[in-house]
Amino acid sequence: MKLRPYKEYLAMAKEAIDETLAPVRARKAKKQAELEIAKLDEGIATKESKIQELCTEKELDFAKIIDEQDKLALQIRRKKQFQKIIDELFPEA
Repeated sequence: MKLRPYKEYLAMAKEAIDETLAPVRARKAKKQAELEIAKLDEGIATKESKIQELCTEKELDFAKIIDEQDKLALQIRRKKQFQKIIDELFPEA
């Protein structure tokens, strides 16, 4: 990358600098969103495992199973919402 003369940088408006950085900021935001989806995937797998574990106990605690199913459903819903937001904010492939 070739640097511009300092005079040009001083003459550039803040909007022009922001416009130059917009694609980089958009990629960063998308990657952060993808990281959040990965965290949700991990949470979903953990909740599913917890539900399986609760179902194998000798004394079943139905209230705990239902609570974990509710938490799992919330995680799944959040992931779908997150994906929808990403698809709308970053429509390019």
